[in-house]
Amino acid sequence: MTIVPAKLHSELPEVAPEVSVEIVRLLSLRHVRSACEWFRVHESQLCDWQFELAKIPAPPFGESARAEWLTHRFRELGLDDVHTDEVGNVLGLRPGSSEQCITISAHIDTVFPAGTPLNVRKEGSLLYGPGVSDNGAGVTALLGIAGALQSTGIPTQSSILFVGNVGEEGEGDLRGMRHIFSGSPRKDSIAYSLIIDGAGCDTIVSEALGSRRFEVIVRGPGGHSWSDFGTANPIPVLARAIHLFTQISVPASPKTTFNIGVIRGGTSVNSIPESASMRVDIRSSSASEMEKLEAALRDSIARAVDEECQIVEKRGSQQKPPYGLSFEVVGIGDRPAGDLDPNARILHVIRAVDAELGNVATTQRASTDANIPLSLGREAIAIGGGGSGGGAHTLQEWFDCNGREVGLKRIMLALLALAGVGLDRT
Repeated sequence: MTIVPAKLHSELPEVAPEVSVEIVRLLSLRHVRSACEWFRVHESQLCDWQFELAKIPAPPFGESARAEWLTHRFRELGLDDVHTDEVGNVLGLRPGSSEQCITISAHIDTVFPAGTPLNVRKEGSLLYGPGVSDNGAGVTALLGIAGALQSTGIPTQSSILFVGNVGEEGEGDLRGMRHIFSGSPRKDSIAYSLIIDGAGCDTIVSEALGSRRFEVIVRGPGGHSWSDFGTANPIPVLARAIHLFTQISVPASPKTTFNIGVIRGGTSVNSIPESASMRVDIRSSSASEMEKLEAALRDSIARAVDEECQIVEKRGSQQKPPYGLSFEVVGIGDRPAGDLDPNARILHVIRAVDAELGNVATTQRASTDANIPLSLGREAIAIGGGGSGGGAHTLQEWFDCNGREVGLKRIMLALLALAGVGLDRT
């Protein structure tokens, strides 16, 4: 999850009074208080689940082992219709009294490639290991909410669909969440989406940071560094393209960024390569700014190819332009941008919950699974699973279980307020 600077609560509308009253009512219910107590009593179980989960590799497009583990946990907790869908998402249903559905989800994939040593370990309340927080904390919160609701039997008006989704990280390109909102039988009945991503309870992601990702491939005839000297070389073309592209000015508002994260090419020091490639990430809250940067990227490559052709011509090549050179720009990711209406009910609910719990949280723009529903005009937010964590996307990642209870209460109260609870005060 990539976060950009916060928007202060003072810039948002006041929380609707009736929503605050509903949160107070929920906290007065015996079954809800019991569910809150469940989190404290079962913290050791939550920690064990998180430890087990983090030891299971889940690289991009390789989430099946972790999905199988989560399927077993959903069934143990008594969710209905537990299954894995066409793209690998794990789903479990808690039926309500209406057709309307609320999704609560957490991505099960990690950013780490296959073969990464996980080396997960415990030290008191601390867990260490790649992916233990992002998104071990989120998946554990998902299980905690399911466990508390099933144990206390709280009935809801809306059905609650628990989702452990694939494809959030890297080139997964949000494929799991895309399927939920495009190919799922329940896609039209989803009223609200709560996305649990990472640790903490101090943020509310209500604005989707858009991104586009490309692989640029330059091809040439190749050859021997001595006998074929002067032949068009894809690597210098790529180098020129990088130089030209990185001179582009980008606006500070809306914040727009680019990054060249991977470069590949060549087989040996004495070979003129037949191809070279790079991977480029473009991000902005503005679709038009991303379009401008994409156009600038393509122009930079075309200019770099032209410059290489001019150099080859000066060397007296016997070939004809373009001297065996070609390039292509392949889209490998497209995460749509979108904003939640400041008056959306889901935003009023989470802010009312924070006020009642004495929790301070700020709204943020980030790239999460919430990008998909937000881009479709649906109500969604991404929040943390409680506790605290750090070192995300590194081998030194860590999670501290202390404080998890507040985060889980926050998630549960928001979920129940959105789903509707009709219990009497007892």
